[in-house]
Amino acid sequence: MKRIAVIPGDGIGVEVTAEAVKVLHVFMDRRGLPLELVTFDWGADKYLREGVSLPDGALEMLRREFHAILIGALGDPRVPSNQHAADILLGIRFGLDLYANQRPVKLLDARLCPLKDRAEHDVNFVIFRENTEGLYVGVGGNFKRGSEDEVALQEDVNTRRGVERILVHAFEYARSHGRRRLCMSDKSNAMAHAHGLWRRTFDDVRKHYPDIKSRHLYIDTLTMELVRDPAQFDVIVTCNLFGDILSDLGAQLVGGLGLAPSANLHPGRTSMFEPVHGSAPSLAGKNLANPLAAILTVGMMLENLRFPEAVRDVERAVTEAVRLNQTTPDLGGKLGTREVGDWVCSHL
Repeated sequence: MKRIAVIPGDGIGVEVTAEAVKVLHVFMDRRGLPLELVTFDWGADKYLREGVSLPDGALEMLRREFHAILIGALGDPRVPSNQHAADILLGIRFGLDLYANQRPVKLLDARLCPLKDRAEHDVNFVIFRENTEGLYVGVGGNFKRGSEDEVALQEDVNTRRGVERILVHAFEYARSHGRRRLCMSDKSNAMAHAHGLWRRTFDDVRKHYPDIKSRHLYIDTLTMELVRDPAQFDVIVTCNLFGDILSDLGAQLVGGLGLAPSANLHPGRTSMFEPVHGSAPSLAGKNLANPLAAILTVGMMLENLRFPEAVRDVERAVTEAVRLNQTTPDLGGKLGTREVGDWVCSHL
């Protein structure tokens, strides 16, 4: 039995997660997958009501009792600081050491690509983002805050161990999934210390993977090349900040954040899966949010739980929904959130 912790989140996170859960029930009830779902009410409502974001002992419970975590978007205007979102999302990411953020970029229908004359096979790559170091660790501070002389410092933390393990993970993924090209991107020409470490570590690691055609591109060159010719890429691996930016660029190449799933992984341990869009409070409760990213995220989670046929079925169903225009208005369809979820479930 695979136990899954479900955290619906805030805003449209609750709505799209509900559709993702419906898809899971198809596999549980009709196909007999051995899954157990347990829902947790961690989010803005609980934070405002009880002052609790991530409860005491939550990380150990997740690590000990669950195989995966399905989480919806977090963020609520009633909590201007979004402290609860940071506590929950970053708390789980750092607390469980989920060092590999995986974001597939796969075009399901050519009409959704903003680049001219691109077919589905032209946009099909995976971005691996280092997920626990870099500029997002929160090391820094302000001096003379609020004055004309204010100084702000944000430290970019990179370790040999952290850089090496995300590079190894990306190479291993490329090898096991038949992807023969890998690109590492940094800004070592301007950040000689932090990204010099990336460059040197990459040169060491790549020697162990002669079967993978690997190369290095500076981040500014990579962004240009992704727009000019995305077909040249199979696997991309980079640091926390650049991976965050690149994955949104990639999402736009395939139709937007409504089709962007992701996984936060530590191989062999409890991992977390989430659609990458926000909580969109203005859309909440209107049955307008696109649930396909959340449904594709379920596919990634099932693959990680060793149900490969399930992930292929999910992707086929979502692809059919897109191509037959059984989608929400952001993708040109006329269905609501719940209706899209129902269509995908019936197709499954």
